[in-house]
Amino acid sequence: MEHHSIENEKVNSRTEDSVELEFLIPAECDFFDGHFPEFKLLPAVAQVQIVTRFASEYFNVPCTVSRAKRFKFLSPVLPDTQVILTLSVNKEKKSVSFSLAKKDGGCFSTGSYFYADAEMNKN
Repeated sequence: MEHHSIENEKVNSRTEDSVELEFLIPAECDFFDGHFPEFKLLPAVAQVQIVTRFASEYFNVPCTVSRAKRFKFLSPVLPDTQVILTLSVNKEKKSVSFSLAKKDGGCFSTGSYFYADAEMNKN
């Protein structure tokens, strides 16, 4: 799986069903390529991909969004931004909630989504 130059995340806290990660989204990350060359920012679809990637890595859930419950994109994520990603999973409901926050306070995006079992996606 491609990681788009987002590596070496630091785990600030972790429980069985939640994790708080801190990491840098570097300017050389290919998510920024071609997205407003004069004012680079992290596209919403890239934020969703980051969330599903880390949810899959930390909770062993599929990297799929079968239904978005709510996504709010509140502030642009610029190159070389340090972020705090908080994830919570509810495996009974097959849902993940997230918050992508600024290290110094405030929020970039929040939301929750439902994932489908891998078995359901094979058809």
